[in-house]
Amino acid sequence: MAKINALKRDKYKSARGGHSRLLDLHCRKCNNVIAVYQKDGPGNLRRLYMDRILEPEKLVGLQNKNIKDVSPIKCDKCGSVVGMPYIYKKEKRKAFRVSHDTIVRRIKKLNS
Repeated sequence: MAKINALKRDKYKSARGGHSRLLDLHCRKCNNVIAVYQKDGPGNLRRLYMDRILEPEKLVGLQNKNIKDVSPIKCDKCGSVVGMPYIYKKEKRKAFRVSHDTIVRRIKKLNS
């Protein structure tokens, strides 16, 4: 995977206290890396906003597609479903609903 140089800074980051970190998201079944994600603010990872997914390339830019055209996130290695697309009504943002027992998150260093 390529190097990621900067975090996104926008109204969503500042609304959550301005604290962000990069996470490597792994499949719980096979430990395969599924995505690199920017998590803003504290708390559990309940949804993956489509505009915060930074890698892989096939998952970047999905926020520009119609929600009906977005397929669920699946692990490339074992095929388990990790996230289902939906619109988060409170912010009217496209996201993937994830169950806490489908992924393992690990903090990623910015310069690695």
